[in-house]
Amino acid sequence: MQIVTDKQAVGQSVSRSEDPRLLRGDGRYTDDINLPGQAHAFVLRSAHAHGIIRAIHLDAALAMPGVAAIYTGVDLQAAGYGPLPCLLPLKSHDGSPLMVPENPALAIDRVRYLGHPVAAVIADTIAEAKDAAEAIRLDIEELPAVADVEAAAAADAPQIWPDIPGNICLDFHAGDFAAVDAAFAKAAHVSRLKILNNRQVVAAMEPRAAVAEYGTQDGRFTLHVGCQSTFGMKGSLANKILNVAPEQVRVRTYDVGGSFGMKSPVYPEYVAILHAARCLERPVKWCDERSGSFTSDQHGRDSVVEAALALDENGNFLAARVDGLANMGAFLSTVGPNVQSGNIFKNLPGVYKTPAIAVTTKCLFTNTTPISAYRGAGRPEANYYMERLVDLAARETGRDPLALRRINMIPRQAMPFTSASGQPYDSGDFPTLLSRCVELADWHGYDAREAASRAKGKLRGRGLACYLEVTAPAGKEMGGVHFEEDGTVSLITGTQNYGQGHASAFAQVLADQLGLPFDSIRLMQGDSDRLLVGGGTGGSRSIMASGAAIVAVSAQVIEKARHLAAQKLETAVEDIQFEGGKLGVVGTDRSIDLLELARSPEGLAGDLNSALAIDTPPSTYPNGVHICEVEIDPETGTARLDRYILVDDFGTLVNPLLVAGQVHGGIVQGIGQALMEHAIFDGQGQLLSGSFMDYALPRADQVPDIQFEDHPVPATTNPLGVKGCGEAGTTGALPAVMNAVVDALAEFGIRHIDMPATPEKIWKVINAAA
Repeated sequence: MQIVTDKQAVGQSVSRSEDPRLLRGDGRYTDDINLPGQAHAFVLRSAHAHGIIRAIHLDAALAMPGVAAIYTGVDLQAAGYGPLPCLLPLKSHDGSPLMVPENPALAIDRVRYLGHPVAAVIADTIAEAKDAAEAIRLDIEELPAVADVEAAAAADAPQIWPDIPGNICLDFHAGDFAAVDAAFAKAAHVSRLKILNNRQVVAAMEPRAAVAEYGTQDGRFTLHVGCQSTFGMKGSLANKILNVAPEQVRVRTYDVGGSFGMKSPVYPEYVAILHAARCLERPVKWCDERSGSFTSDQHGRDSVVEAALALDENGNFLAARVDGLANMGAFLSTVGPNVQSGNIFKNLPGVYKTPAIAVTTKCLFTNTTPISAYRGAGRPEANYYMERLVDLAARETGRDPLALRRINMIPRQAMPFTSASGQPYDSGDFPTLLSRCVELADWHGYDAREAASRAKGKLRGRGLACYLEVTAPAGKEMGGVHFEEDGTVSLITGTQNYGQGHASAFAQVLADQLGLPFDSIRLMQGDSDRLLVGGGTGGSRSIMASGAAIVAVSAQVIEKARHLAAQKLETAVEDIQFEGGKLGVVGTDRSIDLLELARSPEGLAGDLNSALAIDTPPSTYPNGVHICEVEIDPETGTARLDRYILVDDFGTLVNPLLVAGQVHGGIVQGIGQALMEHAIFDGQGQLLSGSFMDYALPRADQVPDIQFEDHPVPATTNPLGVKGCGEAGTTGALPAVMNAVVDALAEFGIRHIDMPATPEKIWKVINAAA
């Protein structure tokens, strides 16, 4: 793919700027950071899922060679650090606030999940730290544990927190319950399903790591860490945990090898090594290992719901309802409770004109790793619930699944449209996307493919899913432009790249706005010291937030340039016109190039440099249609995806190549959850799928060719007309794949199978039905 240098770069497929560097092995990840005199940290974790800490015996470990210090929760508490925060303003339906138990970085009185950090060993080498950790003797009185969310809701379940009865931290209700009840009462048909949303290990390619520094002269903390928002992490550390002024904390992020939501919050290890760096007056480095990350990284998903859809005699959707139990793990992550409550409510209506919905979610504590955002964070689940219900309703009422969707879709002419969850859809052409995807998928040629599969002794199924997701809401973001002496231009913004390709996409926007050569633009991210504000990357928000900030700061640059050009060209500011990277006097051939102006004495003095903070645009509503086909071997239960076609509306595509990459990655993660991935705990909270020997990830040979086409309907709520794309692939993949699996098994009378549809599970249901 040729690198584009044309100033009109938006809309062209441009390779990721960082790829050559990364392919050469020149990436700089957190584990590549090594500072003079640094010590190494190893975190000792609980082997029990629930227990009372009677004693932590450290004497033998402290006497080990190379050991500089060992810190426990008592030490961090004595230093005055606050707990890891969850600040969501959620309330239960009775008006009571979200119950948030204190979450100290290291356990103090109890351990509450397998892998709960208990002590941080600091030594000259990592080997010495590990050896010392083995010499620590933990005296823990084991208590009964509960890992399953339905078991945690039982009246006789072990109580994770004595002051939180029933393990319930939130009893969320949203929607028009009276209207929903009335609709169900008069419905001609109601389809109902109990659906499991299986727990996921995030398994980013790069394990978490961090290096902490403390300035003895200025009393300033610096944390080098892979994260999604340096500005946000700085704020959490300073204001909620370290209890220092924000200017006393600096967070730096370099290349990040994947995150998907997991690396967003402050983790216990970061607090421990910051404390160690201050006490020891030397840098301290910590790097997780893959085995540790299975329990130390926050997990995703994990809920079970009862979902229902009411229809009238003509197939019109009257109402939908979802009642769920959501597993929070032992503590509340930064955003965990909102994923399976508010996000389910927002996203449940999807592309349909369903007039009424209702959602209830009880968020419960268990003795498991805390749950947080994972690619989509409630959006894939809500669409999965709705699309499974739609397919089931079509089968139960004898309707064609295409026709049923078409009569319930919001037509383009109805835009703008307010959904049953109150979301103001500004744009979309859902029926056209459905028709185009059906055409690309050769819908009417399916019977021949099904017959060919049957001739080979295989089952074949076809899955259709129409999705819409609500991206992150409005916030704050920064745009900054700095003209450098070497002729390059630094672009500064507070989102954070961790695989998305921001450097290319954002440069395309700036090149388009200012007429700059694409190759002259350098993206500056990952340093909280350079940011006025920064919303970070998450919720598929980056191109809307940073894109709008780039447009705004470009206007500021142009206005400054007009004044400077007026001086240079000896004319009035009103006579200066900016176009295509040049500032010219109207009606003459006199002009000066923007970069030439930047190299003038005034430009070099910083007169053109600009920075501002904006209120970012509201949520956007990316949408699309996925159709896939699956073959199942009834003798083994193995499901193989054979075809995958999708048509999406992401509004204006800044970089189609990067969008396609995001979509492909999201689909593969959806395939993983649908067919193989499941983090399983036993009844005592022990993780049974604690390595890649027991936790399967999708491989290249398990993914078919993915045919992606875009049908853009530009958003009207942001200056670029863009809609988020980072999580949409997963959102469409879950229902498409599972609808295909159920379709293949329908001849056995099977109406539903839960994720993951593993060979064992499929084989069992086939044989049970037979």
